[in-house]
Amino acid sequence: MHKFSEKKAFPYSAEQVFDLVADVGKYPEFLPWCVGARIKNRVDTGFDADVLIGFKLFRETFTSRVRLNKGRSVDVDYIKGPMKRLYNHWIFEDQPDGGCLVDFEVDFEFKSKMLEDMIGPLFEKACHKMMAAFEDRAECLYGSKR
Repeated sequence: MHKFSEKKAFPYSAEQVFDLVADVGKYPEFLPWCVGARIKNRVDTGFDADVLIGFKLFRETFTSRVRLNKGRSVDVDYIKGPMKRLYNHWIFEDQPDGGCLVDFEVDFEFKSKMLEDMIGPLFEKACHKMMAAFEDRAECLYGSKR
């Protein structure tokens, strides 16, 4: 089982960062190891997403249910794929300076011991790289405020 959490200040509004995180279909454009994404069953409060992850010889599709609380939070629950469990949670809080505090948490476990052994040691580094990719994407979309 792997868990990671990070709180990070972004110089963008909670709504802007929420929109970026909620746009799962665009993940292949900027997120490391994400090579494909398909959105299904979209409703106002969320959707299901198939996300294809590729890393070296590893290539797997994860299906998740994404629940949206507009401008405030994104919750992702695992439906099917190579995991025993996958959950991630984003909270976006506007700050007095016009930016927002992003509170991110992910918790997962692979079904396969081989995948667990391969991915496990890279997990924390991958999470930091992923958060940096969201920061870079926000700067690309909303302009530099650093």
